[in-house]
Amino acid sequence: MTIYDVAREAGVAASTVSRALTRPGRVNATTAEHVRATAERLGYQAGARHGSAAAGGTRLLGVVVPDLTNPLFAQVVRGAELAAAEHGYTLLTVDGQESEDRERAVVDRILGSVEGVILTGPRMSEAGIRAVAKRRPTVVLNRVVRGQPCVLTDSARGTRRAAEHLGSLGHQRITYLAGPEASWADAVRWRALREAALELELRARRVGPVAPTVAGGEQAARLWAQRPTSAVLAYNDLIAIGFVRGVRAMGLRVPANVSVVGFDNTDLGALGHPALTSVASPQQGLGTAAARNLVAMLAGARPTAEPLLLPVKLVVRDTTARRRGEPFG
Repeated sequence: MTIYDVAREAGVAASTVSRALTRPGRVNATTAEHVRATAERLGYQAGARHGSAAAGGTRLLGVVVPDLTNPLFAQVVRGAELAAAEHGYTLLTVDGQESEDRERAVVDRILGSVEGVILTGPRMSEAGIRAVAKRRPTVVLNRVVRGQPCVLTDSARGTRRAAEHLGSLGHQRITYLAGPEASWADAVRWRALREAALELELRARRVGPVAPTVAGGEQAARLWAQRPTSAVLAYNDLIAIGFVRGVRAMGLRVPANVSVVGFDNTDLGALGHPALTSVASPQQGLGTAAARNLVAMLAGARPTAEPLLLPVKLVVRDTTARRRGEPFG
């Protein structure tokens, strides 16, 4: 028996059933009573499948992020927080500090207190993620784990758009500034760039991995300078910002000597000088979708096996321009 069975029998939407059973004040009293009566008649029990925390009703959801200092994850958490609050839940947010061991430790620490978990770009192995999902309902963000509910942005399409943009400006060689080795999204972006380069008759190379920070971007600039190209695509905006700082320290200019594209379209990139061209994804929407799916699972919904893919777009600003020659030419 699932939330959808109750919705069909009661003649209402599944979201109405979820609100009626988890936060009845958000639903018309007559409708809420009708939903409760239908659920009772069908023998439906919200959260019965998931053990003590759900039964205990802590009204807490755990959100695990790789790095709380990255502004990208602030948007994800904000979206999740707003959606959770709609259903009477509060978020407990913890930082994995870009470490698989640390991530596993903090998840183990919070599982006894939360009813469900959102893993944002987890660094854990698939086996580790499945172990968490056996203990609490779990939604995974920006990573595909077979058999688990996943919400992700279309990194491959975003990478393709960046490659097309740089190619249209006459750039024939692109360097990818790689992020963390354990990042699933990093592997997707590098693979998508290689495929796009083949189709667009461009050449792509990779430097890194480097830390997904401004300091990591400065390191990437030094690696790039060993075999410079006229364009780069960074794993995220922080690396892109650090790269711009790094090449400026070498006496080069962006975009006159090298065009730069970031990923995530954070406020830091948009407000920089020059303003960063970046692949934008609905990060707040990512958190919102994850929290809503998790709340529905806690209410008895059967999770879908197909990943939910959110769209991206390329936002062109001031760090990309037509190729004028080689950076050190």
